[in-house]
Amino acid sequence: MRKYFLLIYTTFITVFSYSQITFEKGYFINNLNKKIECFIKNVDSRNNPTSFKYKIFESDNEKSIGIDSVKEFYIYKASKYIRKTVKIDRSSNKLNKLSRNKKVILKEEQIFLKTLIEGEANLYLFEDGVLMRLFYSYKNSDIEQLIFKNYLTTDNKIGENNRFKQQLWSNLKCSSIKLTTINKLQYTKKSLFNFFNQYNKCTNSEYSNFELRQNRDLFNLSIRPQFRTSSLSNENFFLDYKYTDFGSKSSFGLGIEAELILPFNKNKWALIFEPTYQYFKSDISKVVGEASGRINITSVKYNSIELPIGIRHYFFLKKGSKFFINTSIIIDTPLNCSIDYKEEDGYVFSKVDIKSGINLALGAGYKMKDRYSMEARFHSVRQLTNSNASYDSPYKTVSIILGYSFL
Repeated sequence: MRKYFLLIYTTFITVFSYSQITFEKGYFINNLNKKIECFIKNVDSRNNPTSFKYKIFESDNEKSIGIDSVKEFYIYKASKYIRKTVKIDRSSNKLNKLSRNKKVILKEEQIFLKTLIEGEANLYLFEDGVLMRLFYSYKNSDIEQLIFKNYLTTDNKIGENNRFKQQLWSNLKCSSIKLTTINKLQYTKKSLFNFFNQYNKCTNSEYSNFELRQNRDLFNLSIRPQFRTSSLSNENFFLDYKYTDFGSKSSFGLGIEAELILPFNKNKWALIFEPTYQYFKSDISKVVGEASGRINITSVKYNSIELPIGIRHYFFLKKGSKFFINTSIIIDTPLNCSIDYKEEDGYVFSKVDIKSGINLALGAGYKMKDRYSMEARFHSVRQLTNSNASYDSPYKTVSIILGYSFL
């Protein structure tokens, strides 16, 4: 089953990767100050780019162009970048790499800055891996970094160089902005974005917000009923009569999925957590004495709460339509269940407690209008008798899951 799924999984990735809309309308300005309307590949990466791919017409082959040839580029209704030579501090904020020097060391670099707000006061963002720096300009001034730095004090505590607050207080004064407002600021994109919005409103400046204007629904909660086909066998390595094949059974399950959309790469990645109730029940009768006709019954009642934790990737097809694949680690919690060996009169002469382990699941599905979904999910083998080395009890499941997002 796993081989078949891997084949389907690989095929879906290949087919749907090419069906995504990756080039969007925009423009770039070259070194001759010529504005070129085109289609730009919007990868929506967390890191500021050093180059990008574009097409003049959608039917053209893609071309690549680098920072040395472009002064500015803009993907309409998405993101705008400008090329600037600025002084930037690249000191690390990692605890094991903190400097003992409070002073920042600024070095000149040519980079693309992402424009967040453009008005009387402008705010820009630069990200490179874990490095995040914010830049600003005001009233046609040069662009400079807003200074913030973590460092180690002489008594090995973490100190903060918050000179950005002094920069803002000195240069961006307005009647509605008090010193207490400045002191409450944090060196985060959200905090300073809100401040620059406030300043431009206070000065009655015409300004533009270049953050994504699309509605980013970053959290979804869905109810997920599912139809499951599961199989189970149980074997004792030392007692031949204790081999039982329970066969394949159909059942229903119910889950609640929490999905957290990661706010980069065009919302294509998400973390998922889906507590799910499932069950498997079967009785197998065997004649164990031909002369006496004595019948033994092997009975399993297995119900549990599965806790899948995983990651999902979306492939956008058309407006309101997307395909997805996900992989999860499943932590299973059995609810007081066992495999019982019984005589015909119901007397239990042997019992094996079910204590299952961790297994994996791969899923592929389709979502429509961010509301309705359907997924096929394939589980790797789960051992139900991990606590007893004498038994081998492989449990296999394939499920079809329907979903409705209500939050």
